[in-house]
Amino acid sequence: MKSAKYQKRFYRDWVYSKDLFQERIEVRETDLQILTDKPIDKVFVLGRIRDYRGQIEKYITRDKRFLTSLKPIAVEINSPPIVREMARASGKANVGPMATVAGAIAQFLGKDLLRKGYKDVIIENGGDIFLKTTRPVKVGIYSGRSKFSKKIALKVKPKNSALGICASSGTIGHSLSFGCAESVVIISMDAILSDAVATAAGNIIHSANDLPKGIAFCRAIKGVSAALIIFKNNLFCWGDIELV
Repeated sequence: MKSAKYQKRFYRDWVYSKDLFQERIEVRETDLQILTDKPIDKVFVLGRIRDYRGQIEKYITRDKRFLTSLKPIAVEINSPPIVREMARASGKANVGPMATVAGAIAQFLGKDLLRKGYKDVIIENGGDIFLKTTRPVKVGIYSGRSKFSKKIALKVKPKNSALGICASSGTIGHSLSFGCAESVVIISMDAILSDAVATAAGNIIHSANDLPKGIAFCRAIKGVSAALIIFKNNLFCWGDIELV
């Protein structure tokens, strides 16, 4: 769940790629950094973001629980696909549907760009990433005052399928978390699911003793391929993950 308070995406100053085009796109609370193999059509991207936001906002006018609930809710069968996907993923992780909104917008827009012929698409939305590339990339992990902060990164190799790499923190940033982890990073082939699970796993972590429980939770959710949790100077990880 995202709060209304905005915090500068300072980590974007560390992004470097000489081979990809970079754009920052903002539509109200939606603030994206987009990297692609060719320049983006800003009119198209802005239109898609406004459309997806409009679908979510219109649904909220019919069911305010979609905005405020901290638990999964059922949605109407004829609701927009982005609303249904948010409800589906939040149900698997046992969080409210708005815990998935950043991953949902990143993924829906990312797939739109892939359909338009882009080969490399990386969309970062408040620490939640939709990624499909033809080249190896490194995704840095910021974890506040932990000794691991800015010292490790995920090495992502080109794959046939897109990935969702989503982060949650109880000590950094604008996300609502009931835990105290410096960073929880979830990888799957679904950015909406990764967003939901990152929030849910982050809620579990209140001390170093909770790290095994947090990892076990992630492992139990079908579709999650890897998880990394940092609490202070402790790091646990599991799955198909390569750190550099």
